[in-house]
Amino acid sequence: MAEFLDTALGITVLIVAQSLLVIAFVMISLLFLVYGDRKVWAAVQMRRGPNVVGPFGLLQSVADALKYVVKEVVIPAGVDRPVYFLAPMLSFVLAVLAWSVIPFNDGWVLADINVAVLFVLAIASLEVYGVIMGGWASNSKYAFLGSLRSAAQMISYEVSLGLIIIGVIISTGSMNFGAIVAAQDGNWGLFSWYWLPHLPMVVLFFVSCLAETNRPPFDLPEAESELVAGFMVEYSSTPYLLFMAGEYIAIFLMCALISLLFFGGWLSPVPFLPDGPHWMILKMAFFFFLFAMVKAIVPRYRYDQLMRIGWKVFLPLSLAWVVIVAFFAKFELFGGAYARWAVGG
Repeated sequence: MAEFLDTALGITVLIVAQSLLVIAFVMISLLFLVYGDRKVWAAVQMRRGPNVVGPFGLLQSVADALKYVVKEVVIPAGVDRPVYFLAPMLSFVLAVLAWSVIPFNDGWVLADINVAVLFVLAIASLEVYGVIMGGWASNSKYAFLGSLRSAAQMISYEVSLGLIIIGVIISTGSMNFGAIVAAQDGNWGLFSWYWLPHLPMVVLFFVSCLAETNRPPFDLPEAESELVAGFMVEYSSTPYLLFMAGEYIAIFLMCALISLLFFGGWLSPVPFLPDGPHWMILKMAFFFFLFAMVKAIVPRYRYDQLMRIGWKVFLPLSLAWVVIVAFFAKFELFGGAYARWAVGG
């Protein structure tokens, strides 16, 4: 068996198997994320939520997915057919592709590259094209206006996300997620993680993730009355399902990023408990719960307020934080909390 894995065919089979394992985890998680999302909204509104299909309604997401798959694909007149169908596939594939560099434990990663952070940011930037293509190809002014708003929103908050991540990179001295987690491994458990030295930016990063993934209260491209339903308004059946699946996968990816960058990834919150992938999954589930709670309890912003916060508040604060972290790291202030190259580099 070991000899076979050393051959070109064996390496190919191993890579394919690992890729399918990651995709299976993401897709199965997607079903339960949608279920959990709806259950949280229901609890806030004091109603039951999904509770009919399967035990406790756990199979409701499976039933919904099957419904979308077997429904007829309605194609509006005048659409650009190749681009119309390419847009949802692009959004879905790019959302899944970013998971190839996300580690779940020490060494448990499909592609352990030194520029993993740049890879994720590049994939996130490319996802804008799926949105624009979907709005343009639909041959509808409402869908096109929604896609432009969504693209402007995603680009605006990617700038803040990138600058906040730069602060973590300065502290760690590496763009590898494994090294970033290793830099947070200390004797103080959860107080050794980056959420404490980078505390102001954790809040900004979480809010930027909401805007980046078009989640409430920043779901303006899909919720404004004059846009009907945003860039997906002309989509139905499986293409619509691909758009929604890509959106939820991107949300779960942001939960993984928050866990890795600021909350220790797979590290245990207390020193005497062993580390492991279960901690990573629990942290991701917790942050998704926060995403769902924000949707349930926070009122929606106006679009001009959304853009003003992004460019006039988040951008200056995140840029200033990069300068501050660089100063703290250069002079190794606060006990070297902002300069951990010896640990994570």
